[in-house]
Amino acid sequence: MLERNLRSLVDTEDVAAVARETVHLLRLMSPGLALAPVKAAFQDMKRLFAGRCPGWRACNTEYHDVHHTTDTLLAMMRLMHGAFVTGLRFSDADLVAAALSAMFHDSGYIQAEDDTEGTGAKYTACHVERSVVFLAGYLKPRDFPADYPALTRSLLLCTGLHVDIASIRFAPGNAKLLGQMLGAGDLLGQMSARTYLEKLLFLYHEFQEGRIPGFVDEFDMLQKTFAFNEETRRRLAQELGGVDRFMRPHFRARWGVDRDLCAEAIAQNLESLRGVIAAGPEQYRERLRRDGLVEKLERAHGRRPPL
Repeated sequence: MLERNLRSLVDTEDVAAVARETVHLLRLMSPGLALAPVKAAFQDMKRLFAGRCPGWRACNTEYHDVHHTTDTLLAMMRLMHGAFVTGLRFSDADLVAAALSAMFHDSGYIQAEDDTEGTGAKYTACHVERSVVFLAGYLKPRDFPADYPALTRSLLLCTGLHVDIASIRFAPGNAKLLGQMLGAGDLLGQMSARTYLEKLLFLYHEFQEGRIPGFVDEFDMLQKTFAFNEETRRRLAQELGGVDRFMRPHFRARWGVDRDLCAEAIAQNLESLRGVIAAGPEQYRERLRRDGLVEKLERAHGRRPPL
């Protein structure tokens, strides 16, 4: 039997497969949950990123794309399910609010149809606040509880890397835990993705457009990923309450694998990154050729890596 790894369980590059697994996990946590709002929101999220929502352009950020969103959604559902199998219980309102928050947590990168200058990356520094506004607008005309805008706002704020979670006003109950799970899912989902390393090159260019300082070029972004991993581990343990501990119970209960496959995938990515960096600033792109992503990067930003 082949050894199980994260990528053998759900094809996270298949958006429909992520939707099916999300529904399955929600049903495990609440067999009677009304799933219509979640399924409708998932389709609306796909339409938004594809540019099929009136008033909005298609997503044009290659790092913060629909696959990053579904990676975050699945990671959060896994954390919640892991907590569930250890004895925590979520209300149906918790489950729906959490799913919608994950689906639209990066909607702030999407440009309005009359916003034709640059890409959504220019909103990097304020995308969380824009996501809050977008999701509140999405909820308003639909039949969601009146407290959802405030609840989802508190969850979305937890995805800001420099946000002091202790300063956020959470509703009683599971709101803070759900916010910590969304913040953790955002980090774990991207860092465990199969093409994480390739997409880091796109992240550099998003940061350039968004005027995020601290990176000299693509290669510098790759090199500093190790420091980002250390900061992520600290944030998971402290501000995010160590919620990544729920991954292993999820994999054990759902897949019969008593290991944290998400942590293993992140470790594998970092090990691969060492080899990429060893290739040096002239050759690192040659080590990052999965799925034609580097070719897409070269069409957009030129063949020669910036030095």
